[in-house]
Amino acid sequence: MRLSANDLFLLCQCAISAAYQAGQMIARHSQRAVAVNTKNGGSSLAAQVVTEVDHLSQDIILQILKPTCAMFDLALLSEESPDDQERLRKDFFWSIDPLDGTLPFIEGLPGYSVSIGLVSREGAPLIGVVYDPLTQTLYHAIKQQCAWCNGHIINRTATPALPAQTLNFITDKSFATDPLYQPTLLALEHVAIDLGYADASFLLQGGAAMNACQVLGATPACYFKFPKPQTGGGSIWDYAATACLFQEAGVPVSDMFGQSLDLNPDGATFMNHCGVLYCVDQALARRLIQLYQTQR
Repeated sequence: MRLSANDLFLLCQCAISAAYQAGQMIARHSQRAVAVNTKNGGSSLAAQVVTEVDHLSQDIILQILKPTCAMFDLALLSEESPDDQERLRKDFFWSIDPLDGTLPFIEGLPGYSVSIGLVSREGAPLIGVVYDPLTQTLYHAIKQQCAWCNGHIINRTATPALPAQTLNFITDKSFATDPLYQPTLLALEHVAIDLGYADASFLLQGGAAMNACQVLGATPACYFKFPKPQTGGGSIWDYAATACLFQEAGVPVSDMFGQSLDLNPDGATFMNHCGVLYCVDQALARRLIQLYQTQR
């Protein structure tokens, strides 16, 4: 099956509507006490917490997107539902994180969003929609069309580092307990100086979608997650939408081996085997990949 440019546009509008409506509900609940439960997830706390808002958001999104599955023969993969493996059989599937960054949402911190992607069976991102309910910021992208932020084209062209600029390195809070944490901080400071920046800062925060979108902002930044043996490292739904955003904005996104993100692995949805890397430019991406190779 093929999806035309018009098909992708229509599907993207449906995803935007779903993200907006779910995001408005999330915003209404952001100042209220919510019930927090745990689930089987990755090895970090962020992957194990779930709230009633996650499920309410998923219900809203599925109500809007399920009709498109029948119309275009699409599969569905959503964080709060079992993986039925239809994504491995149908040509395309929705990849949905109804509340990416549940932990910062619970803590009342920025960093949570609704993230919706459309992915091919081969693992290529075709549509990406991320909505930040806190700032009411909408990012969206369509394959071979463009990437936008609140309706404005994202044009993150590489520019030389300025001596007064700080290079922000962003990763998840769980990295603070990794044995590589301290040596990596020191190495990244050297990378920033070598590339012409004044210094480096380190932000340990979540969730994955807003961490990646921060790299598209005005401040030079990099979001990375090293591969690890433990189950986790984020899942397909954490990266599907932002992979499309970066692809269409012409900004480097890959795994920590420099390969395209495999957004439809057979078996588990986790990405701990390969890690992720979102960088402001290719020079920085090369240095991070080299750094990981030396740290292994």
